Amino acid sequence: MNTLRIAGGQVLRPDATVEDADVLVDRDEGTVLDVGADLDTDADETLDAEGCLVTPGLVNAHCHVAMTLLRGYADDKPLDAWLREDIWPAEAALTPEDVRAGAELGLVEMIKSGTTAFADMYFHVPEIAAAVEEAGLRARLGHGVVTLGKDDADARADIDESLAVAREFDGAADGRIRTAAMPHSLTTVAEEYLREFVADAHDEGIPVHYHANETTDEVDPIVDERGERPLAYAKQLGMLTGDDFLAHGVHVDDAEIDLLAEAGTGVVHCPASNMKLASGMAPVQKLLDAGVAVGLGTDGAASNNDLDMFDEMRDAAMLGKLAADDASAVAAPDVVRMATAGSAAAVDLPGGALEVGGAADLAVVDLDAPHLTPANDLVSHLAYAARGADVRHTVCDGRVLMRDREVLTLDEDAAMARAREAVASLRERV
Repeated sequence: MNTLRIAGGQVLRPDATVEDADVLVDRDEGTVLDVGADLDTDADETLDAEGCLVTPGLVNAHCHVAMTLLRGYADDKPLDAWLREDIWPAEAALTPEDVRAGAELGLVEMIKSGTTAFADMYFHVPEIAAAVEEAGLRARLGHGVVTLGKDDADARADIDESLAVAREFDGAADGRIRTAAMPHSLTTVAEEYLREFVADAHDEGIPVHYHANETTDEVDPIVDERGERPLAYAKQLGMLTGDDFLAHGVHVDDAEIDLLAEAGTGVVHCPASNMKLASGMAPVQKLLDAGVAVGLGTDGAASNNDLDMFDEMRDAAMLGKLAADDASAVAAPDVVRMATAGSAAAVDLPGGALEVGGAADLAVVDLDAPHLTPANDLVSHLAYAARGADVRHTVCDGRVLMRDREVLTLDEDAAMARAREAVASLRERV
């Protein structure tokens, strides 16, 4: 057996307690063999975790990883204007090589901040899949579909590509890549296409991921035209099942929360993006209280502007308290669970908890820093004080992706250089 030992640290357990323990990993199977004190000192490889907290790898449950190329490209605008005036014109000029460059940059950023799995909606997905395979992360990938402004032939070609990508790449990268069908939203894909698209996907066992209720501009047109709320419409279309998950869910009412809870549909909260675009405050505590599977995501780096899930945890806790007008709402343990087990459950990927037999996806957070001293409550520190830069080691599927802040699977300097070159060329074309 080929083993990895993470030794000398403290470990965050699934019940949110912390104990002094080592973690022993089967590198061949990518699973946790044991968690306990003084484990096998004859392991094939050892990571030093002294002075550190070993946590489950973070799961970024909704992002557009290649949008790192558009970080800072357009800011300080509402969502609709930001998309139509800046982002969509720039994305129309992106080449497959650009998307690969942006994806590699984003994967380096995620590895360096302790993220081991993510869900991604974009295009030129084969390039993203190739980058994920090389980087060693887990992902649920899909081609995003927009039919708005397209004729029938182009709309159907977009849908066909999304389904083809979902079929081709499911199980790629030794099983680390899973897929989904990804209509962009309930307002950017026409009803006639949504009905057919979703039915075809579910007939093949493919889950569906989409944006919903992100802004009032996504809610009001459906209410005005149909006399029903967006998620009631989504239920009619078959888009609320236990396999599906949606992003944002900012403007959901109590009846929609009940629909989500009854269906078991996951919701991915993206607080930084929602704040930056002034989209609103999601009722996260209400969702949690109703038993909805709530995950956490950064959204794209163009609307965040980073992929650091530690930042996202802090934002989620702070915004959740404001939304509920209650300082006890969206407490630290809930936020940490959202970024780990909650996200993993929402997007149906392995990981999210350090337990025997579970996926060996973990991050080792260095506690030797002024902003993490004193160690009164380490779960509180993860939610409110830690930063991505505090991660010392990152492991996914039993493989060390970063050791002592050095990314081992991708060339960090080369990724940054390629991204700079891609953006320079993109700006000239746009």
